[in-house]
Amino acid sequence: MTSFTYSTGSMPSRPGRWPGEPQELELKGMYSARLLDYFQHPRNAGEVANADAAVEVENPGCGDILRLTIKVEGGRIAEIRFRAKGCVPAMACGSALTELVKGKTLAEARGLRRQELVRAVEGLPEASSHASQLALDALGVLLKKIKT
Repeated sequence: MTSFTYSTGSMPSRPGRWPGEPQELELKGMYSARLLDYFQHPRNAGEVANADAAVEVENPGCGDILRLTIKVEGGRIAEIRFRAKGCVPAMACGSALTELVKGKTLAEARGLRRQELVRAVEGLPEASSHASQLALDALGVLLKKIKT
């Protein structure tokens, strides 16, 4: 568990947050339990060995980066992995995306919609909607690199 510490007499960093209050309490209030699970226990993290394609996409507005690598066999996604650098929702969406498309045909993966990704993480705050878009943008670029 990560927590912030403050020196004696410090003021809260935001209303309702006091010295010694764990960050975990703040995250639980902002994000769904499912999103936090994807963040704390990422699925398919890392790089695919001998990948058929790889892509790294950055959100220029916030600086989040998502890297996807993929292995395709028989027209289906046999393996897909991600690496992310950024906010909690960006990492969670990268993780959820890999679960949603693994085993699917390339056409099925191309058909993934933002609503499905948001539903998989049980919602995103309005200010974090960029995380789902980053994941879908990276997937789109990745799939264009696959030679069919």
